[in-house]
Amino acid sequence: MSETVKNDASQSYTARHLTVLEGLEAVRKRPGMYIGSTDHRGLMHCLWEIIDNAVDEALEGHCDHIVVTLHDDYSASISDNGRGIPVDTVKGLNLSGVEVVFTKLHAGGKFGAGSYGSSGGLHGVGASVVNALSARLDVQVDRGGKTHQMSFRRGEPGIFDDSKQRTPNSPFTPFLDESKLEIVGKVKRGVSGTRVRFWADFQIFPADEGFSWNSLVERARQTAFLVPGLTLTVIDERGEERVEEVLRFDGGVVDFVDFLAKDGPVTDTLHIKGEGTFKELVPLVEEGERRVAELERVCEVDIAMRWGVGYDTIDRSFVNIVATPKGGTHVQGFEQALVKVVRAHVEKNARKFKVNAKDGRVEKDDILAGLTYVVTVRFPEPQFEGQTKEILGTAPVRQVVSKVVTDFFKERFSSNKREIKQTNDALMEKIVGEMKARVSARIHKEISRRKNALETSSLPAKLADCRSNDVEQSELFIVEGDSALGTAKFARSSEYQALFPIRGKILNVQKKSTADMLANAECAAIIQVIGAGSGRTFDLSQARYGKIVLMTDADVDGAHIRTLLLTLFFRYMRPLVEAGRVYAAVPPLHRIEVPKQGKKPKELIYTYSEEELHQKLAQLKRQGRTYKEPIQRYKGLGEMDADQLAETTMDPAHRTLRRITLADEAALKQAEEMFELLMGSEVVPRKEFIVAGASELDRSQIDA
Repeated sequence: MSETVKNDASQSYTARHLTVLEGLEAVRKRPGMYIGSTDHRGLMHCLWEIIDNAVDEALEGHCDHIVVTLHDDYSASISDNGRGIPVDTVKGLNLSGVEVVFTKLHAGGKFGAGSYGSSGGLHGVGASVVNALSARLDVQVDRGGKTHQMSFRRGEPGIFDDSKQRTPNSPFTPFLDESKLEIVGKVKRGVSGTRVRFWADFQIFPADEGFSWNSLVERARQTAFLVPGLTLTVIDERGEERVEEVLRFDGGVVDFVDFLAKDGPVTDTLHIKGEGTFKELVPLVEEGERRVAELERVCEVDIAMRWGVGYDTIDRSFVNIVATPKGGTHVQGFEQALVKVVRAHVEKNARKFKVNAKDGRVEKDDILAGLTYVVTVRFPEPQFEGQTKEILGTAPVRQVVSKVVTDFFKERFSSNKREIKQTNDALMEKIVGEMKARVSARIHKEISRRKNALETSSLPAKLADCRSNDVEQSELFIVEGDSALGTAKFARSSEYQALFPIRGKILNVQKKSTADMLANAECAAIIQVIGAGSGRTFDLSQARYGKIVLMTDADVDGAHIRTLLLTLFFRYMRPLVEAGRVYAAVPPLHRIEVPKQGKKPKELIYTYSEEELHQKLAQLKRQGRTYKEPIQRYKGLGEMDADQLAETTMDPAHRTLRRITLADEAALKQAEEMFELLMGSEVVPRKEFIVAGASELDRSQIDA
């Protein structure tokens, strides 16, 4: 019996199968060489490969709608309304174009001259690799008024029996003598497109891995940004409810930068477009003949960028709409030009921007602080470092991008238009401020750390430090004025609570440059006391205190000072806020003195709002108890005795602290907008906000 089975298998395994599978078997044995890994990332890479083929049709203007569907049977399908894969026979191979694309490595329309001006597929192995790593792959092509179909099992073409159910385990009959591209239907004249559906092979990928909806939507969104006019529909049928999202953006990379940027703007979104040429030796195969020719390549450059008030850098780079998360020659050219032209402009105007020799030179990190940019290039046959396309390796692109960026900024920096000059000056102030912050951070790095008993301290003299070296337990109270400091010294626990007084209202850093902030004595002192630097140089692990508590008076001025302090922390020490280590103290507003009554002792009741005050008074009235008139209204922390301040505001056993948090990106964006509204340079929106909320204000609560 076993011998009969062996003979049948040997007879069905023909030379034709060797021809088809010899290349794809290498893919199955070493999948990491082609898709990077066999975990979730590799599975998603297979999906990207098929999507990129459809997007290439859109790049050439032959497709305007792509639909990607995640099915509930562990499969994914991609359909487009492009030209459709060629269905005629390929000369010299005696195979249809469909079979060549899905079974032959390094075969397809991206290797000839003229099918694609630029494409995302780099080595031409995308479709065939996905086929080799799929338990089943079905492709349908609408072309010439007919629908053509072919199916594959682990790269081998044949026919599935789907009479009961369409699955990778359906009975399969491989083609023996010759392959057959079936005609399964008709379409209207002029209708064309390609539909691919594949089931990942669990012999290659872990059975518990699935396609990521969030990754798919993110990738589809960025593709829609990069190909204006393309509509991408993504559908998820795996849950209880069908989810669908339609993505289309006509503004291109400018819209992409506006979407990515989280902070308020220093400049408008700048759009840089240009192109350049370079020559490249390319091996060609034409009509069966091989030759090497020197071709002139045209590289199109499309860049959008915007500086914001923050210090984080958000960067995206693409080659023919394929993301290059690790950069490459196009990003190197962009950064090289940017550093060179900005550095030259600062040095040329050193006196204007108050730059001297001790400040050193502007570095790349100073320029990239707060910058959001998208760099895209398009040119034929890009060379990548590896099949996963994470790094562009085509060397001449560096100079092309560099020249386009240099020409743009030279023209911009030499412009005499008033608006452009003002924006340029604001940008240079930010960059120079970042440079000075970096230099200042380096100088103060050592002296700003906590000193032990054998060292001399260079911290501000007005800091009343704590004794403990335990950062997690220590607390820094930033208090308003010397009067509050005097009371707080007696109210604190000096073991772990430190005090630092500020003189009234500090600088509004939302309106000022980094250089102005560093020149302000109060702001510089707060940064020095906390000891972790500022801006891009901020290092959360170096912070000297576990909690930063803003303890201001419970009046309008106190609220203003607290807002100014929060602006400083949000702009220059944001990791502290993100880590939930910044708090606002909640001092009481009123003190109710209830005299002794019978056996009941004298009682002091503190309330923290007008509503709570009236509730307490009503409660005392119901209990038949009296209280001393007038009720004390605290206008400042200095009015409290030390024991009262400790009990209500500083003692962890009784106090209330309000934690300042940034829970998610939505909260971050909302915070950016609110700080810009309340503290920014634009007066009109703030006035409108105040007028709109005036009706809700109780004037009697304003201390005047």
